[in-house]
Amino acid sequence: MSTKQTIIGEALPNIPWENKPVGYTEALWRYSRNPVIDINPIPCAQSIYNSAVIPFNDKFVGVFRVDYKSCMPFLHTGRSQDGLKWDIEHERIQFVCDDPEIAKMVYAYDPRVCKIEDDYYISWCNCYHGPTIGLAKTKDFKTFYQLENAYLPFNRNGVLFPRKIKGKYLMLNRPSDNGHTPFGDIFISESEDMIHWGRHRFVMGAGGQWWQGTKVGAGPNPIETTEGWLLIYHGVLNTCNGFVYNMGAALLDIDEPWKVLYRTNRYILNPELPYETTGKTPNVAFPCAALVDAPTGRMAIYYGGADTYTCIAFAQVDELIDFIKANSEVF
Repeated sequence: MSTKQTIIGEALPNIPWENKPVGYTEALWRYSRNPVIDINPIPCAQSIYNSAVIPFNDKFVGVFRVDYKSCMPFLHTGRSQDGLKWDIEHERIQFVCDDPEIAKMVYAYDPRVCKIEDDYYISWCNCYHGPTIGLAKTKDFKTFYQLENAYLPFNRNGVLFPRKIKGKYLMLNRPSDNGHTPFGDIFISESEDMIHWGRHRFVMGAGGQWWQGTKVGAGPNPIETTEGWLLIYHGVLNTCNGFVYNMGAALLDIDEPWKVLYRTNRYILNPELPYETTGKTPNVAFPCAALVDAPTGRMAIYYGGADTYTCIAFAQVDELIDFIKANSEVF
């Protein structure tokens, strides 16, 4: 357990947690009972993965990517007492939207949830003549108000910061194409109103090592620490057998988070176990959410395994930051 408080945030004493296995030396370790959501979890779904979880009313709530048996993805809410056993709504979220131009839901996938002040914001990959970033907000996870799409197509991995910086909302994102993007760098954009996004700045690109040589994309919402914004991201390797999605980590400057202070030159987790290597898309460990308990430094990272399962890995933030600094190089 951490002896100092590195995370700038609140206590979460009921965080899902499992101690690191004795003798294990890596910075992240997997939950021994993964996956926490298995295949065919509710009647309409073949799989639930790449989803977002957040504390709510002393329990946990999530916005989940649910792939239907038509293979089309949509968003559903779910609730849990402990963050491990989930009750997923059988009906998808019906967004309240005043503009029919953007209200039509063709597909929705890879959501994130971020609390900013008194609202919970949902970002996801939305379809508007191709993939872009959809936005909505809620206070109760019952009524969701859809906002304008943040960007023109094509864009993915829209990830909000949990507070304004210099009076502006900030969002990480990855410009892409209309397919299974074989490229991608992370950028940051700012907004005064969650509608108009601009002042786009480059954050980090693919390359440096093979494990992240094809593309990179932001994962959970950045976590504020005394050492900078802790960002968990995915880095993709292109092999002769297809893409491999690994996890990496970085520290960004607190006031100018497009500036990368440290970035891992090796992955912190890569697909190894059957629920990561075998599924609809083999060899994927895709992080989308993280819970943290500030006083103890405990972290639980939710990730999608093989585009089929929902899984959890754990870390101590102090240990992870030490790992990032010890295994970093200038890009």
